Amino acid sequence: MSAKPEQKETHQANGAGLFLAPAGAGVEVVVLESRANAKGVREEDALLENGSQSNESDDTSTDRGPEPASPLKETSFSIGLQVLFPKFGTVAAGMVLDIVQHWDVFKYVTEVFILVPALLGLKGNLEMTLASRLSTAANIGQMDTPKELWKMITGNMALIQVQATVVGFLASIAAVVFGWIPDGHFSIDHAVLLCASSVATAFIASLVLGMIMIGVIIGSRKMGINPDNVATPIAASLGDLITLALLSGISWGLYKELESKAYVNPLVCAFFIALLPIWIIIAKKNAATREVLYSGWEPVIIAMAISSVGGLILDRTVSDPNFAGMAVFTPVINGVGGNLVAVQASRISTYLHMSGMPGESPDTAPRKCPSPCSTFFSSDVNSRSARVLFLLVVPGHLVFLYTISSMQGGHTTLTLIFIVFYMTAALLQVLILLYIADWMVHWMWGRDLDPDNFSIPYLTALGDLIGTGLLALSFHVLWLIGDRDSDVGD
Repeated sequence: MSAKPEQKETHQANGAGLFLAPAGAGVEVVVLESRANAKGVREEDALLENGSQSNESDDTSTDRGPEPASPLKETSFSIGLQVLFPKFGTVAAGMVLDIVQHWDVFKYVTEVFILVPALLGLKGNLEMTLASRLSTAANIGQMDTPKELWKMITGNMALIQVQATVVGFLASIAAVVFGWIPDGHFSIDHAVLLCASSVATAFIASLVLGMIMIGVIIGSRKMGINPDNVATPIAASLGDLITLALLSGISWGLYKELESKAYVNPLVCAFFIALLPIWIIIAKKNAATREVLYSGWEPVIIAMAISSVGGLILDRTVSDPNFAGMAVFTPVINGVGGNLVAVQASRISTYLHMSGMPGESPDTAPRKCPSPCSTFFSSDVNSRSARVLFLLVVPGHLVFLYTISSMQGGHTTLTLIFIVFYMTAALLQVLILLYIADWMVHWMWGRDLDPDNFSIPYLTALGDLIGTGLLALSFHVLWLIGDRDSDVGD
């Protein structure tokens, strides 16, 4: 394939439209305005080249590029404040899970617990990827005209409905399989219930969150706030709360209809699947999402499988009455970890996009594993943001733990030893995720893969798995050493 020469010819034909964009606090980097569709970079380039083409066709009176995007000056305090504020949605999600775990549908169809991380992970697979992609487009000036903005909205909304329906269906299959393997018991009614609940939840949640994300990114850009800092945390926090509330309500309602109106569950499942061709046609007609529709499935499906393993851990742990207290903390620790690593991945991706195209900047995109010192202690702008994000873990979780305790949520007393174990798990989770993000984003960039589309699903899924695993381990160790108070909050 001769992708690289074609890209160079395209740059020469379009002209070197240059503009300034922020790469960090007070750092301005000159960026090439035009984007081409390179080999292996189908998703982001397909989305961004559309904007470049419309700029080219709209501006026929001059050869000059668009007006420079105004740089966003950021301090460590502003980054921390913008990232921390939206996280309180994870606390609400934890409170919801703490309450609904006692509902009949969660007691008698325990596979619903397996769906929880998989469907909450959709925020990383779809909404947070969408937020990262659109944040990058906004930061490099590809959403400045109404025509470009409308193309982004219609194409991406149709695309995430397709992905949400398919991933929701596959998540229900994974839940059925993971529930059947340990017990050897299979119920067709429960399987259809899981399918209907999963598909309906994924569809409605993605529709609502997709619209919210578009509004947040447009509004934050107009207010002079970096969308990378705000969009992904809001997507994660609201995603947890909305998705968990929808899953609980829909599964409860369908479970009530299971005995008297058994036909309702298959009808619900068939209805949302029947809508698939409509969304596929809309997404295919839009050049901005056509390539993503064909080639963007690998990360979301693999990430869903990874999150389902975390769901299996949650199911086997919370089903034991001795560890019922874990339910309220699971969305919190996973949500915070996913938020922080998604912000970091989005910021690194934006920084790399400002230096060129994937695969074209070997100096800024090393393929080897970075050292922990370069990730956390160098003078690089991304290293500074990693330090800020890591330092947010302890104060953020302390606020969330106090909030949960003051609302009398959970089944665990906040003793000193519990807080030590919980903070150790949370710090270790974020430390691992930030290091993996630094390596993964640069590695994907060096392999001509756009990090905006590929990295966040993997990172948030790993966050779910690592967070759930470390939290379950902490509760087991606490039980062994005698910290047993699972009846708190009953």
